[in-house]
Amino acid sequence: MTHFRLLTQDGHGQDVEEDQLAIEVLTGLSAEPKHLSAKYFYDDTGSELFQQITQHADYYLTATEVEILTQISSQLAHLIDEQEIDIIELGAGDGHKSQLIIDGFLKSGCKVNFYPIDISEKAMVMLQENIVPDEKLAVHGVVAEYFEGLKLVRSQSSNKQLVLFLGSNIGNFSREQSQGFLRKLWMSLNAQDYILTGYDLKKDVNKLTAAYNDEAGLTAQFNLNLLHRINHELGGNFQLDKFQHYGIYNPILGAMESYVLSTEKQEVYIKALQRTFQFDAYEAIHLEYSFKFTKKDIDDLCEQTGFKLIKNFTDANEYFVDSLWQVYKDE
Repeated sequence: MTHFRLLTQDGHGQDVEEDQLAIEVLTGLSAEPKHLSAKYFYDDTGSELFQQITQHADYYLTATEVEILTQISSQLAHLIDEQEIDIIELGAGDGHKSQLIIDGFLKSGCKVNFYPIDISEKAMVMLQENIVPDEKLAVHGVVAEYFEGLKLVRSQSSNKQLVLFLGSNIGNFSREQSQGFLRKLWMSLNAQDYILTGYDLKKDVNKLTAAYNDEAGLTAQFNLNLLHRINHELGGNFQLDKFQHYGIYNPILGAMESYVLSTEKQEVYIKALQRTFQFDAYEAIHLEYSFKFTKKDIDDLCEQTGFKLIKNFTDANEYFVDSLWQVYKDE
């Protein structure tokens, strides 16, 4: 029987998060051009909508990565070759992809301690329901920001660690932010630990654009939910029917860009900020970049951030890469 427990941070986490949301909304909507942080997409509603997006035919990323992970799960276990391992997932989602990797280690006879880290408690509950019980598996759900959660996990174990950062989450960072994130991850791990990261490769622009403008309108709902969250948590009066989603590929940056546009000249009041924000007709709020990569980009990032490339795994169409790196440190 799988052991499951939920780890949360001490203190008033929700109050701190709402304060941080308020500060970032004030900063972003006061800026020129306006912007909001994509990390606030994932409240409970956002997490549920994203799971629906990942199952839509237009959003090729999830099905493609599942194809890769299904093929490589036993390879990973043999490459890493441990009797017991901590698998730590940053932004675990519903656990479907995690299960594929965990299964490979369990089938090789390895004991697995799985630590999913996610800021959404709802995501953690969904994950608990999806992970298949096994006597060699212990699951410790961590509700926290990535590095706070990682610090909590590392205080409890001395096993070899494999950190998962799947999907195309690394693509939400700029090139400089990606380097910073990976260096911080390198600093947080021991020599010989591993990371497995998902990278969406550059490809036909029509394929990219359709993935971020799905026919069912789920991505539009997902993006507009951020305005609903501001209404709910900060007392905003955004009228969602007066904003529209817009996703476009920027070939100079090599990134998909997501916006919501005000469809008319209007004012939005946010009670928690005691502030009214002016919008011109078709003024944009930038929400997200999703950077795309070449294989050379992946190799360069690995070298620049102190890791050693073990292997790149890709799908038949070469749409996506899951890249296994090992932490390298001088003695």
